Amino acid sequence: MSEGIVGSVVREMRSPMSAGTDPSGERGDVLERVRHAILDGQFMPNQRLVEADLSLQFGVSRSAIRAVLTQLTGEGLVERVANRGARVRAVSLEEAIEISEVRMAVEALCAAKAAERATDEDLAVLREIADAMRRAVADGDVLGYSELNRRLHATVRTASGQHVAESVLERLRGQNVRHQFRLALLPGRAAVSLPQHLEIIEAIRARDPRRAETAMRDHLASVIETLPQVGSS
Repeated sequence: MSEGIVGSVVREMRSPMSAGTDPSGERGDVLERVRHAILDGQFMPNQRLVEADLSLQFGVSRSAIRAVLTQLTGEGLVERVANRGARVRAVSLEEAIEISEVRMAVEALCAAKAAERATDEDLAVLREIADAMRRAVADGDVLGYSELNRRLHATVRTASGQHVAESVLERLRGQNVRHQFRLALLPGRAAVSLPQHLEIIEAIRARDPRRAETAMRDHLASVIETLPQVGSS
């Protein structure tokens, strides 16, 4: 695992803003807005983030923007460049693969714990997701399937009760979101991943931790194998 990934996770876990203790409501709100602008592609990789421009765009003080950029640097979404200021950090293919390798280890743990701890409500939600995934693939609804993919992984994390793992995975997802989106749009990818997702769901519903862990590892191994087809950001 690279020092950059470990550092960003540790800084995020220590950050007072991430713990919900931000004394400024203004800063907390703009943090979410800038973060979503990056994740949604409104700000592109390597795009400069000028404090004065962002202050006008989001209607907040430059000091609030400065604090937000510091926070997002800790999350790995922004980087500081000497004599150039801040810019959206571009994640290379090599780093995207490494992030996915970390996800594989942590999400496998979450899948195993979810098989042990999932409530009846969690299991019902997983069944609904499975049915919706089948329909999305049958209908060729790639974007809908991509959203169900996100929802499935989030449901497994929540059901696992592994709060530290959930926090780590959310940070890693943010850094890797563009590669994940490109992967979702790859022709035929949904049909490949559907049986993998269904196996994860069935293993958790069967309350079989070992099977669930193996299913999650196999799925993310497939993601890692396919990532080179989508290139770098």
